[in-house]
Amino acid sequence: MSSLFLNGIIPPVVTPYTQDDRIDHVSLRKVIRHLLAGGVHGLFLLGSTSECVFLTPQQRAEVIEVALSEVGGRVPVVAGILDSVTDHCIAHARQAESLGVDGLVLTAPYYTRTSQGEIVDHFRYVRQAVDLPIIAYDIPVCVHIKLGRDTIGEMYREQLICGLKDSSGDDGNLRMVMQDFAGHQDFSILTGSEIVADYALLGGAHGCVPGLGNVDPAGYVRLYDAARRGDWVAARQEQERLIRLFQIVFQGLPESSAGASGVGGFKTAMQMMGLIEQRHMGRPNRPLSDAAAEKVMAILIKSGLM
Repeated sequence: MSSLFLNGIIPPVVTPYTQDDRIDHVSLRKVIRHLLAGGVHGLFLLGSTSECVFLTPQQRAEVIEVALSEVGGRVPVVAGILDSVTDHCIAHARQAESLGVDGLVLTAPYYTRTSQGEIVDHFRYVRQAVDLPIIAYDIPVCVHIKLGRDTIGEMYREQLICGLKDSSGDDGNLRMVMQDFAGHQDFSILTGSEIVADYALLGGAHGCVPGLGNVDPAGYVRLYDAARRGDWVAARQEQERLIRLFQIVFQGLPESSAGASGVGGFKTAMQMMGLIEQRHMGRPNRPLSDAAAEKVMAILIKSGLM
């Protein structure tokens, strides 16, 4: 089995669009360069923040090809293979494998209702189809079922997964999972929560997958570095600064959904910073209004990023 151990800051890379809703290759390359310059330790393509589920297979391939070309092997790159049924995930996995990613990220199927046993089967079928390590992605708000602790343990013992990205919002359960895997140096635990990265690292997480890291990768790297050297005061201070910046995700409400307001906040900030040309969202999600964008600008200025 191929192995992969991720640690550090691994942002879920936004997917920029052109005015006519194609993948913006130029902007995507600028985003990748921005993240690498910020010192990130890896990249997660085609996740929730990447609007993966809005993309066609061809668009997913474009994102992977452009990103890998820009990265040039400097950091590990993993790709989401999220879809509603197992066979679609297998098709995405085979495509990503053929393009040269270092690993895959997989959720439980969505829309389709599954049991914990069927989730294990789902991961098993995908793992049998490709020779790439798989990170389990726990995001019940989107897939409507949570990965149980026993399920995670079973998949680890079967060597179906090499890590966990936890975006469940259940920090108590994550703390127990970290205790379950204490001492397992072959299994990485990553929090997907931008606002409790310091707590997660203190509890034993190996890194963070912050959507806000698209806007301020260097801030999250400073937080991680402070945690690594045991300077929890500095880590907390950086986390609190990032929480103030995180308020950009609420500025699209209530006109946009919570998810669109979040990704739209990131895209709006990145547009203002000159990283992407457009703040378009995958339809039917609405981009932030001009009034909301002005509020994002004010937060960026106050944070010192503008």
